[in-house]
Amino acid sequence: MRIAIIDLGTNTFNLLIAEINEKGLFKKIHSDRIPVKLGEGSINQGYISEIPFKRGLDAIKIYHQKIIELNVIRVKALATSAIRSSSNGNLFAEQIKSLTGIEIEIIDGEREAELIFTGATYADAERTENALIMDIGGGSTEFIIVKENNLIWKKSYPLGAARLLQQFQPEDPISNSTLTKINDYLSHSLTDLIDQLTIHQPKTLVGTSGAFDSFVDMLAALHGETGIHENSVTYEINLDHFNSLHEKIIRSTQAQRKEMKGLIPMRVDMIVISFLLAKFILTNSQINHFFCCTYSLKEGALVESIKNCT
Repeated sequence: MRIAIIDLGTNTFNLLIAEINEKGLFKKIHSDRIPVKLGEGSINQGYISEIPFKRGLDAIKIYHQKIIELNVIRVKALATSAIRSSSNGNLFAEQIKSLTGIEIEIIDGEREAELIFTGATYADAERTENALIMDIGGGSTEFIIVKENNLIWKKSYPLGAARLLQQFQPEDPISNSTLTKINDYLSHSLTDLIDQLTIHQPKTLVGTSGAFDSFVDMLAALHGETGIHENSVTYEINLDHFNSLHEKIIRSTQAQRKEMKGLIPMRVDMIVISFLLAKFILTNSQINHFFCCTYSLKEGALVESIKNCT
């Protein structure tokens, strides 16, 4: 049996197609990501503009053809921050249904966090046993506190990289005053998270997919190591190396970031915000271990779908 999971994120639409065996184990047979930037120009105004709207529809058409080509029998499509917070998000989902027959499930932030938890803990239960799981999206960022592999606390915040980028419109390079404004805004917005970190004191940060993949690839390029590859799903991030790269990133221009190895073009602008988010958490916690996990929402949805099929 083949199952397709489509993650309709704010910046990227991701496709995962997996083959399920009789034991309920899966093997990935195809994955793809298409930059759509649904929030471009209007994410904080609460609607999807005409050009990104069309980009999103075109991406789903491409995925639909691949799903047909690979004889997939079950499709689960999940829409997150940009679509759920947009006045025309339901219209977008309706047009996809009309064009392809694919039913879009628009999920809230709590549900998104649950699926991220499922994906990350399935990938590496040891790394996530007592941890803070963090997923930086374009429209929202999710935090999940895990103790003894149990979900203790979760929350989704409208603090995605694209949303913050549009809100603060940082200079090139970002100024010290804008850095202060963003950190003050995070302090104000994340007070309940900081309270929970004080109570539960996780010592490990597990960043899932997205920007964290770029952290791994950029650090690998700098230190002559192997970046993200098919044979591993978790990667340790050296905190000293991360802090050093963080300083380099926040002082860099867009032109300089375009030349940085390991940084894909679609993250050149948003990577500054992503570094600031991760650094804020490291500064305001007792965390002393940092990992990247390549499994996130789509893998969580796949694991859940398999359980529902067996």
